[in-house]
Amino acid sequence: MDHIRSLSLSRGESTWLRGNTFYGKRQMFRSDFMEWFEGLKLPPYHLERKGDQYELTFEGRWHEVMLWEIPALAVLMELRGRSVLNQMRRFELQVLYARAMTRLWEKIETLREIEGLTLADFGTRRRHSYLWQDWCVQAMQEGLGAAFTGTSNCKIAMSRELEAIGTNAHELPMVYAALAKDDDALAQAPYDVLQDWQDEHEGNLRIILPDTYGTKGFLDRAPDWLAGWTGIRVDSGDPAEGAQIAINWWKSRGEDPSKKRVIFSDGLDVDKIKALHAEFAGKVNVSFGWGTLLTNDFRGLTPDDALAPFSLVCKAVSANGRPTVKLSDNPLKAMGPKQEIARYKRVFDVGEQEALEVIV
Repeated sequence: MDHIRSLSLSRGESTWLRGNTFYGKRQMFRSDFMEWFEGLKLPPYHLERKGDQYELTFEGRWHEVMLWEIPALAVLMELRGRSVLNQMRRFELQVLYARAMTRLWEKIETLREIEGLTLADFGTRRRHSYLWQDWCVQAMQEGLGAAFTGTSNCKIAMSRELEAIGTNAHELPMVYAALAKDDDALAQAPYDVLQDWQDEHEGNLRIILPDTYGTKGFLDRAPDWLAGWTGIRVDSGDPAEGAQIAINWWKSRGEDPSKKRVIFSDGLDVDKIKALHAEFAGKVNVSFGWGTLLTNDFRGLTPDDALAPFSLVCKAVSANGRPTVKLSDNPLKAMGPKQEIARYKRVFDVGEQEALEVIV
């Protein structure tokens, strides 16, 4: 963590960010933002051991502290993996990685049979390691060709000459909502986020992440201008149900769903990708942001399954002293004080929800 705080952009990395084309737009990042980013030093962290657990928290200005999430989670998962690997001998390690490589290649062989597949790497936060993620990305490049559209890891995108691909995050509406002065402002907060996002990015990156406080209610109350956005990312709850809700909403707002994009990104693996593509291809433009089970599928490859991935998240817990809340379409992913969760459910009219197993 101390090493991460010492890092800054190299000249080559800065040049790439300043001059590269993102989503068809040259110079997406303004020069004043890049000047700030080039001089950024992440704020201090607080790490404490409590019993057999670690508590890791960050506090600071939002635009600085939010950038801790990705490196912190990646470090935790990789160090946990190294602690297991350190107990293995040379041939055990060689066989382990041979099996993991074979597993991924078999997945790729299955996926390339899907006509019209569009898939990107979203696996940075809970990857096995940086080097393993880089290998996985190269395997996807070779095995899937044009069906593999990019990675959310900008460092790997730069070195492998890929598109850097991503969407906005749950943290944005969570913080806007926490800062809302009353219930009316709270109900409006998720839409204020996307209005500001649209203004900032001038019409690019227009993918809605609607599930922070319930997808159906969010779309039912959404202003008409949001229906003109490019697509929706489905990230919790039943993915097929979420996609159908989006299709019905676009139709109700006079939009053609076949011209819209649905990005599935929750708990994906090959069988689910195949099933969802078969169900929705032709109805919408189907894409997949494949995460943990792309970059960290070591399930069953070590004694006691010691390298199996698990759900690991880092979320904003307060803003200016006010607690944040996430409801999600899956109640097992809800976060926040119980009293505030109850208030948010009332404001956003969230009724009974089906609890689904959180895979990764």
